[in-house]
Amino acid sequence: MRIKEYHIELDNIHLYAYHGAIAQENKVGGWYTLNLRARIDSHDSIASDNLEATVNYADIYEVVRSEMQIPSKLLEHVCGRILDKLFEKFTIIGEIEISLSKDTPPMGGDRLSSSVRIKAER
Repeated sequence: MRIKEYHIELDNIHLYAYHGAIAQENKVGGWYTLNLRARIDSHDSIASDNLEATVNYADIYEVVRSEMQIPSKLLEHVCGRILDKLFEKFTIIGEIEISLSKDTPPMGGDRLSSSVRIKAER
């Protein structure tokens, strides 16, 4: 078998945080949904069944959760911090795609969300 690509994905992470350019958003907070896909550049875990040969998705989640707790004006800035931390902490991650949505931005729409999506590689 020849492995072409190997990804770890975390879907629909739902977190409460305090991001936004409007002071009220930083004070009251809101719900955010994050999706992340990380390309793993080592395939050793597939044959070895060894957690040490890959990235534990719980560790990825902890980075995301921690960075989401730091208020930012822009979703882009939050994503950039998450990307930097993940690349720093996990050297076998070669590429990450992340999307972050503000579930109810203050724009007067019903069931509206706004999102950013960033794809970065080492």
